Amino acid sequence: MRADHTPHFADYELLDSGDFEKLERFGRYVTRRPEPQAVWHRTLSEEEWQRRADASFLRDARSDERGEWRLKPNVPSRWSVDYKYGDMLLRMRLGLTSFKHVGIFPEQASNWNFIYDRTCGLRSRGIRPRVLNLFAYTGGATLAARAADADVTHVDSVKQVVTWARENMVSSGMEGVRWIVEDALKFVNREVRRGNRYNGIILDPPAYGRGANGEKWVLEDNIGEMLERCAELLEAKDAFLVLNLYSMGLSSMIARTAVHQAFGVPADEESGELYFEDLFGKQLPLGTYYRFTR
Repeated sequence: MRADHTPHFADYELLDSGDFEKLERFGRYVTRRPEPQAVWHRTLSEEEWQRRADASFLRDARSDERGEWRLKPNVPSRWSVDYKYGDMLLRMRLGLTSFKHVGIFPEQASNWNFIYDRTCGLRSRGIRPRVLNLFAYTGGATLAARAADADVTHVDSVKQVVTWARENMVSSGMEGVRWIVEDALKFVNREVRRGNRYNGIILDPPAYGRGANGEKWVLEDNIGEMLERCAELLEAKDAFLVLNLYSMGLSSMIARTAVHQAFGVPADEESGELYFEDLFGKQLPLGTYYRFTR
């Protein structure tokens, strides 16, 4: 297991972290929002955080998840950031949601690079890769695969989020993604029955969620079945898998063991924590990952 510092991301910076919050720069603007893993103290003063933050998330006292954003004058509620790696250029639209999210998880840039590199590698061997992105959110991983000319199927149960991902595709100068608004597990089971196969599968499941028709998803209860079905969809060779776990308490060792049971033990694998280091050297873990190539 290893920690994986996110690659250079010119439009993103973790400025400071601590006291269960993080101060981040996305392009031109700085946001302040809760971060349950920042258990240490911040380095900058409260006055400095207030001065720097263009948009601050205020949690609703009646909810652990919901809240609202307070913006300084002339700060937009939407703007875009770019991420460049090799010949890949992704343009992602940010939006300040009531769940504190902004439409992008910048630590995922490490996975985007992996997906792009593996897909380009398949193309160089004369393979037209088919890639499936499950729980695909606003599409960073989808666009990384599409930038390498893969045939990509993007699955998310929230129609508005799929629309957001489509906007990101257009902004990034791409086209041709297959969009599916459906419960991920239901879709995967149908693909197994159809006998479809993929060269790449990306899984970024939430701890809890609801499908398009109210289907219930609980990570600990459902991840085993999901991995078993995905093992039936992934090609036996010339293939890769990416699994992210954001749920606190679930380690990359858990991810690795679960994948081994479903897929077998691959020859080439890597796992660990994704993290950013703030300007004062404090390392903030932002999820675990597991990746393999075969």
